[in-house]
Amino acid sequence: MSEPDMNLSSGIAAFEAKEFAKAFKFLSPLAETGNDQAQYRLAVMYQNGLGHVRNEMLAYKWMRAAAEQGNSLAQHGLGFMYMQGECVPKNEKLAVEWFRRAAEQGLAGSQMTLGMLYEQGVGVEKNEVEARKWYEMAQKNS
Repeated sequence: MSEPDMNLSSGIAAFEAKEFAKAFKFLSPLAETGNDQAQYRLAVMYQNGLGHVRNEMLAYKWMRAAAEQGNSLAQHGLGFMYMQGECVPKNEKLAVEWFRRAAEQGLAGSQMTLGMLYEQGVGVEKNEVEARKWYEMAQKNS
């Protein structure tokens, strides 16, 4: 296992163990080199003030970086940021776009959220058929 891989494993293990200061030390340099797994976890830590002072700008920066690389959890996280207006101005249309990207990769939580948005007509035209489609996909994937 290469050093970056070991650092990623150590960083993720520390993150999962809620040892955020340690996780930050391992993941920060990897995020800088473009590792989407590290970027996603850094975003979560900055967003929630875990092991570091809460920083909305950096939370958004890292969540977006990981999401743009196709990380489905980051895409869901970015969708949530836009939906809630957390770290960024609220934008339901952009939220739908990011939830859709994650949903299309099979993330059940995003599929469920998309179903709800179509059912309620939030950020999209209300559409029962589309809502049902996403709910059924979520059920298959959960």
